[in-house]
Amino acid sequence: MGRYFGTDGVRGRANKDLTAELALDLSVAAAHVLGEAGAFAGHRPTAVVGRDPRASGEFLEAAVVAGLASAGVDVIQLGVVPTPGVAYLVGNTGADLGVMLSASHNPAPDNGIKFFARGGSKLDDAVEDAIEEHLGQEWQLPQGADVGRIRQDHDLVDSYVDHLVNSLGDVRLKGIKVVVDCANGAACQTAVQAFSQAGADVVAIHADPDGHNINADCGSTHMASLQAAVLEHRADLGIALDGDADRCLAVDATGEIVDGDQVLAVLALSMREAGKLVNDTVVATVMSNLGFVNAMTEAGIRVDQTKVGDRYVLESMKANGFTLGGEQSGHVVMSEYATTGDGVLTGLHLMGRMAVTRQSLRELAGVMQRLPQVLINVPDVDKHRAGIEPNLVRAVQAESRELGRTGRVLLRPSGTEQLVRVMVEAETDQRAREVAERLADAVKMHLAL
Repeated sequence: MGRYFGTDGVRGRANKDLTAELALDLSVAAAHVLGEAGAFAGHRPTAVVGRDPRASGEFLEAAVVAGLASAGVDVIQLGVVPTPGVAYLVGNTGADLGVMLSASHNPAPDNGIKFFARGGSKLDDAVEDAIEEHLGQEWQLPQGADVGRIRQDHDLVDSYVDHLVNSLGDVRLKGIKVVVDCANGAACQTAVQAFSQAGADVVAIHADPDGHNINADCGSTHMASLQAAVLEHRADLGIALDGDADRCLAVDATGEIVDGDQVLAVLALSMREAGKLVNDTVVATVMSNLGFVNAMTEAGIRVDQTKVGDRYVLESMKANGFTLGGEQSGHVVMSEYATTGDGVLTGLHLMGRMAVTRQSLRELAGVMQRLPQVLINVPDVDKHRAGIEPNLVRAVQAESRELGRTGRVLLRPSGTEQLVRVMVEAETDQRAREVAERLADAVKMHLAL
């Protein structure tokens, strides 16, 4: 696999790239590195471990738990829980470490391991590098009473749901009918529970995981069935989660998709109005639609743009004390309540804004006008040469000059998959697609393996 850690933990095909042996070794190495760094000084360490419903998560979870316990870490198994639930419960329980088994929006045969440090934040790059360096190293493992103990506590997930609902304060969602697409994933119970407790009328779809149907033609990457269900049930909106529920996209009452940029715009205005948007700044990535940037500028809100990946959004938020950030894909971070993107939390506050303003989601999302944007994923190419291959660089520069101020081009390697993403914005969809297709062909030609 080369370097194991990507932009979002260790991810790959389960039982091929990501084996039980690797999962165990990573867990032992993580405990070793954090212990050497003094993270466990003066006390017996504890970790919380959760997973999404993938079949492979069962044996990978067993390997992670075994590795941690063998390294002297007490383990609390949470069972099936959203990734942000693990992040929250690391801090809420005072645990020293959190581990989530999930490949997010990827198909069922994939899986991943994500580590959280004390407090629920993602591990720094330097710590991840140290974990890789310690893989397979021999060290003095604990024995006797010093080995870790393992227990299950699925009830802790209820405290996570209560936290989500309580984040709305006195706002109730009574009168709002929502269809939630749970992606046959980690939030099949927590999303329905949270939305219902907050007062919404909830219709759940794709909420019957069998270990193999996670993200299969459903969730935030396949929204057609949610659009149809919103119209069928005459709902006020639909909420689309992904497999581990760390992202949220929406559908308005007319069946139109509301993307992450629009969700972020709605929440930015809401938080600014409540005096909770620090420095009137929202953090977004370079993939954000130019229409989002224009709308925020017109509203007097500054946009701090980072590299693609929620970890970079989080880094900017943490470094500058910002309280809202996110990605077009639906990762939205509200740092007052969460240390990472949380799709259920985002859905609650989106509906909360509807309840407070008595406006429809369509009206709220109309604050920004999206420029036509075309994204083409080009697989089976050498993504590592995407920014340095001379002929490709010249092709991108030429197309950018032609678009001028009426659009933009972004070409970047995926952080989690073996492909290059070509994104083009222009005044018309036809123009954006023409440019994107030309550049996709250039990627295939110049980055061929």
